[in-house]
Amino acid sequence: MTVQDLITGVLTGRYGPPPSSLKATSVFWLHHGTRLAGGDTTYLNQYLLVRCGESFGACAFEDGEVAPGLCREASGNSLQELLTEGPRALRIAALDAYLAHVQPHRTDPRAERVPLPTGTPEVRARARDAAVAELLAVEPGARVGLIGVVNPLVAAIRDVGGVCLPCDFTLRTTQWGDPVASSMDDVLEDADAVVATGMTLGNGTFDRILHRCRNRGLPLIVYAQTGSAVARAFLGRGITALSAEPFPFSQFTAETSPLYRYRHSDEGAA
Repeated sequence: MTVQDLITGVLTGRYGPPPSSLKATSVFWLHHGTRLAGGDTTYLNQYLLVRCGESFGACAFEDGEVAPGLCREASGNSLQELLTEGPRALRIAALDAYLAHVQPHRTDPRAERVPLPTGTPEVRARARDAAVAELLAVEPGARVGLIGVVNPLVAAIRDVGGVCLPCDFTLRTTQWGDPVASSMDDVLEDADAVVATGMTLGNGTFDRILHRCRNRGLPLIVYAQTGSAVARAFLGRGITALSAEPFPFSQFTAETSPLYRYRHSDEGAA
């Protein structure tokens, strides 16, 4: 299964109500920058979000791919329209909104709810990334490909005994000076397990990562703020574990907020 197969399944009614019957109450755009204390990296993230009823769908995108004016044009349209028209980020956000509407993370019996503590961005980022790294079931010294680099997650992978192989389109070094690969091909070839961000859904690399991990029999853990419900659809279909963090994301509040963890062998909530 590919992302396009999933979209086709939604459009043909395989996953729930027809998307033509559901409206995007609002479509909005966020540009967010942050620099954690003690680091020298400013993370710049842009998100397109679609609200459908009680649920939000989201997709991260690269600079220049989406203009804010799209939000005015898309708000109020049916999810079917958003799934079939417009840029990739809009289609992924609409798909995420649809799947989150059909099955919210908070009511999914497979989900383990992990509360992220009240605190500073640094405290919350460390707690979030430690929760992600705990999904790794690897032997000490295992090589862990990290596609989409955030420094606290590099540290968390090392804390569980993994050797991090970082890859990112924009970062060239980690906080500790480790080189960051710009191409994921070598990382996917050398890794014993892979951790990938939900942003791979927005930049079009997700299917390649999924295919390569399937072919090599590699554990694939996805940590997703954007596209978390989309990634969940691949649990047991290439994804072995998932950290799902629906909007509003942890960086947008200092209060306790939930993260939902999935393992494909789970039979129910933890």
